[in-house]
Amino acid sequence: MKLTLIAGARPNFIKIAPIIHAIDEQQEMSINLRYRLVHTGQHYDQKMSDTFFKELNIPEPDTNLGCGGGTQAEQTAAIMVAFEKELIANPADLVMVVGDVNSTMACSIVAKKLLTKVAHVEAGIRSYDLTMPEEINRMVTDCLADYFFTTTEWAGKNLQKLGIPKERIFFVGNVMIDTLLQNRPRFRKPAIWDKLGLKKENYLVLTLHRPANVDEDTKFKAFLQAIIEASNGLPVIFPVHPRTAKILESLPLSHSPSLHLIDPLGYLEFNFLVQNAKAVITDSGGITEETTVMGIPCLTLRDNTERPETITIGTNELIGTDPAAIKPALKKLFAGEWKKGEIPELWDGRAADRIVEKLTGLYGN
Repeated sequence: MKLTLIAGARPNFIKIAPIIHAIDEQQEMSINLRYRLVHTGQHYDQKMSDTFFKELNIPEPDTNLGCGGGTQAEQTAAIMVAFEKELIANPADLVMVVGDVNSTMACSIVAKKLLTKVAHVEAGIRSYDLTMPEEINRMVTDCLADYFFTTTEWAGKNLQKLGIPKERIFFVGNVMIDTLLQNRPRFRKPAIWDKLGLKKENYLVLTLHRPANVDEDTKFKAFLQAIIEASNGLPVIFPVHPRTAKILESLPLSHSPSLHLIDPLGYLEFNFLVQNAKAVITDSGGITEETTVMGIPCLTLRDNTERPETITIGTNELIGTDPAAIKPALKKLFAGEWKKGEIPELWDGRAADRIVEKLTGLYGN
């Protein structure tokens, strides 16, 4: 079986790593499963892409399509043009896409038009918010895919509502958690830890990158000021996404000694910070999964989530997009009233093994 694996952005690398490791283990047992790793180049900052291949022990990609930058339409089109040439030159039995970024949707469209089957890892999750580009990517990908690997039973039910037969839906667990558990012993402190004299549970981690939260100067500034004012004087560590950094440069924000803007961190350093934080404030989806497994309180600055299990089962709370909601949420945190949370079913570090097992069964290996 010839498998083409697609990776384009930071979350993709985290999700694809355990699948590669599981395939490598199967190959050692003479299983006839071969893969070609395609990097679309969607994230082109070294700290946002290249370092993940090194840290997570992923081999260098067989090709890099170099499709970073541009508007979402320009980037999607560039990926489609480049991947069509790639797939024609290197045919596959199956193209596997992960997550919900532009690369996921673009490569799914190309594969189907070239009559190649598509498998979607992390299929079926939904926010039902069409203002989110990721939601559109999920919907299109799930309409095209042939096989669906889900993180929760809820995601599978979403797919069944679309008329997808149960026999094409496989509840395997969460590959992002595979990577987390495999690498947890390797987490390492970043330079900011000693520089600021940080201590366990004595600082907050902040990540913000969604256009709805950072593109409007007034709202972005209000978020930051509300977090600073409600942080009880604790350091707020903010690894800044390259796109967000450009916005911050023009933002009239008064200096605060508690807010520390730092460059993006590698996977091992970032999760060291998360694992030892008092709490995480974010608008990311994947981080809410990681905080749930690590038992770290998480405040999500969004009005909806495609990962409801992090709220109903885990340590996450949906705070909304009103900066005024931050103060009462942090007050609850500092009062010691935050929920403890539990770990969702099959988030046990073996999702990738289940995926490879299903693939070998489907293709008779």
